[in-house]
Amino acid sequence: MKTNRMIWMLGCVLLLLPDRALAHAGEPSGGFLSGFTHPMFGLDHVLAMVAVGLWGSQLGPPAVWLLPVAFPLVMAFGGFLGLIGVPIPGVEIGVAASAVVLGAMVFLQARPKLPVALFLVALFAIFHGHAHGNELPHGESGVLYSLGFVVGTGLMHGCGIALGLFDRWNWGKRIVRAAGVLIAAGGCWFLYGALA
Repeated sequence: MKTNRMIWMLGCVLLLLPDRALAHAGEPSGGFLSGFTHPMFGLDHVLAMVAVGLWGSQLGPPAVWLLPVAFPLVMAFGGFLGLIGVPIPGVEIGVAASAVVLGAMVFLQARPKLPVALFLVALFAIFHGHAHGNELPHGESGVLYSLGFVVGTGLMHGCGIALGLFDRWNWGKRIVRAAGVLIAAGGCWFLYGALA
């Protein structure tokens, strides 16, 4: 129980870190630390990452582990596409839409078959990865930067899973569903900004 409390407190601290509206506002400096912190300073990314953990937690085993593992793996592929300059249209729209859809899945307590949930998470992971990979400054280590944003993303998924542990109790279900509403609302805000 003490470990769960520590994980939950760490998650709360990490959620308070973002201070910029989008992860794509500035130039990252490259390397592992830059990749690690880059997704944490973009609220659009934080919302989607936490939603993946929350939704996996709601779905239970094996989704609680498969969704948060699939996302960074596919995100790394999307990052590679961004690093080598393969264009993907509507990346910012895809990133914003991920928060809307994944937040809605949490709020609705949607329980699709596992392959459908994995496909949805993987689809959005491509957009998130491409956004990160496309922002690596020339001359910096793409491997270290990518490793950093995969690890940082995994920690945010862990925060979502920790928050999702409240879903075991009736009062906790309301908290988790409310988090889904907030995530979806934030995604709507970013989607509006991406379309404007």
